[in-house]
Amino acid sequence: MNYIILDLEATCWKDRDINKQNEIIEIGALKINNESNVESEFSEFIKPKLNPELSDFCKELTTIEQSDIDSAETYDIVISKFKEWIDLNQEFVLCSWGFYDKKQFAKDCDLHRLDKSWLTNHISLKHQYADIKSISKPLGMGGALKKEGLKLDGTHHRGIDDARNIAKIFKANFYDWKIKNKV
Repeated sequence: MNYIILDLEATCWKDRDINKQNEIIEIGALKINNESNVESEFSEFIKPKLNPELSDFCKELTTIEQSDIDSAETYDIVISKFKEWIDLNQEFVLCSWGFYDKKQFAKDCDLHRLDKSWLTNHISLKHQYADIKSISKPLGMGGALKKEGLKLDGTHHRGIDDARNIAKIFKANFYDWKIKNKV
């Protein structure tokens, strides 16, 4: 079983403009094996289709530059690379801090008319963490790191850095996650 610890960054606007659809602009992920070891990392920027110009708010929040996006490949190409990196022929589970990432993958797959059946095996570490720790309200990633006595490394709201931080929480509670077919 491979555990794909992932975090996405997406286009965003300060006013949360409901007329604009968020699109993924960064995928950060770590592949963790059954022994709780990181096997590899995946980090790619994506050029959005609908709103290729990042808002100032988005650039400030994520520290992603317009030049990073301008030189990136489109979702269809990057998601193909991501799925190849996951290796869909092996048993895997997608693990993210909440359900947002799975929903955003599904929206972008719909936008690009791509198959989304690979998203089926997913868990929200955020919600399971609340259950594991008997917390009434799920914590943000920063709160969970603090609860675990772990330091936030890198830049918050950068996909690869957040994925690395989520992986630290995942590894600290490795045997407690409820995952179908877990070895």
